[in-house]
Amino acid sequence: MALDDSPLTAGEQETATSCVRPLMLSRSESGQPSSGRRQRSVRRGQRVGERSGCARHRTGQIPNVGIVVGTSGWQYADWRGRLYPVGVPVRLWLQTYATWFPTVESNAAFYRLPAPQTFAAWRDRTPDGFVFAVKGSRFLTHVKRLRDPEEPVARLLAHTSALGPKLGPILLQLPPTLPCDPAALDRCLACFPPEVRVAVEPRHDSWWTDEVRSVLTARRAALCWADRGSRPVTALWRTAEWGYLRFHEGRARPWPRYGRAALNAWARRITEAWPEQPHPDVFVYFNNDPHGAAVTDACAFTALLAGRPR
Repeated sequence: MALDDSPLTAGEQETATSCVRPLMLSRSESGQPSSGRRQRSVRRGQRVGERSGCARHRTGQIPNVGIVVGTSGWQYADWRGRLYPVGVPVRLWLQTYATWFPTVESNAAFYRLPAPQTFAAWRDRTPDGFVFAVKGSRFLTHVKRLRDPEEPVARLLAHTSALGPKLGPILLQLPPTLPCDPAALDRCLACFPPEVRVAVEPRHDSWWTDEVRSVLTARRAALCWADRGSRPVTALWRTAEWGYLRFHEGRARPWPRYGRAALNAWARRITEAWPEQPHPDVFVYFNNDPHGAAVTDACAFTALLAGRPR
């Protein structure tokens, strides 16, 4: 596929930045009380889109129910004046973010595992149905390199359990210097209980083997699809009933934006890989945070999905 460097048209840009608010209604906004309502898990085998009202825009619900779109992280200084109004304190950024998007990928645990109280605070500051994907600790993936995973996984789960029903997938992003090791991957995935969804993002070319695919499929773990430079940098296997996609850097202008051709290609790949109607849960995160590109592209991708026929 040709590399994409074409920006959105003026009309598409306007749609991306204005027609997607709010992407998720809180219970108070929708006229239903948020307190006293039983929350349901967003873990394996349960649907996200219909429950949360996610990816909602002014003209209604996205037809591709189950595809949830957000960004990788939410605390970026240059998002002030883009996503966060000037004058809104940083302590309120998560609440503000959650009025726009139904999900976020938290990178904090990769660098330093937050205390359970921090995860609990995030849970309490977001609406019912909001989903946190959590990037696993680099101690497990980069220091231990998947070896002796039992203690790091148990500690990660003990802390993230404070998110309660808002805990979504756990992402294991492997270092680019880690070659294929199916046995270590299988042992690591076996440490996660069946109800916890796990996505794996290998970054060494040796991982694209039938054995690795079989391990992921047997453990019902999703291969994380990834894009860099407006093209896939991973295999495009479907290894679970659900999916996970990360956008790292596009080729459109201004950098590091994604253009309409790249976004349309990814929308097609998702709907072809998960043709079921309504669609199974597919989690999509934009990691191209500089200059607010992730915010604009996430809104554009949501609007694009909303316009696709069933």
